[in-house]
Amino acid sequence: MSLPWLAMQFTAEMAWDRADFLVFGAMLVLACAGYEVVVRLTSQRRWRALGAVALASVFLLVWLELAV
Repeated sequence: MSLPWLAMQFTAEMAWDRADFLVFGAMLVLACAGYEVVVRLTSQRRWRALGAVALASVFLLVWLELAV
């Protein structure tokens, strides 16, 4: 969350407002909560890794779509 704020201090191309930070924070909370669910439901490292990759993929896809 601090990286976008830091970038805003050095360039005018990065112009986030309060809503952008709230959406990004909500996305992070949901991704972390989703990973917690995956960890609690499975004990095999393979499934945890697959869940992490799936969650990261969905997170990046949503983030990229919102950026457009």
